[in-house]
Amino acid sequence: MTNPFEDADGTFLVLVNDEGQYSLWPSFAEVPAGWTVRVPATDRQSALDRIAELWTDMRPRSLVEAMDGAGS
Repeated sequence: MTNPFEDADGTFLVLVNDEGQYSLWPSFAEVPAGWTVRVPATDRQSALDRIAELWTDMRPRSLVEAMDGAGS
């Protein structure tokens, strides 16, 4: 069995959670609780490109907010 996340010919979604973290997700799989579709079904490379464009700060949102609050 091959890994569906590495299927170069697969169709993928780009998901995001409440912490602003992104995930590549096979379009045939149910979206897990706590995640929402940010980019609809597309090819794998396009999905990876969108994640690279959208996810510029790898820190979870709660950490960003805590760090911003600590500087006030």
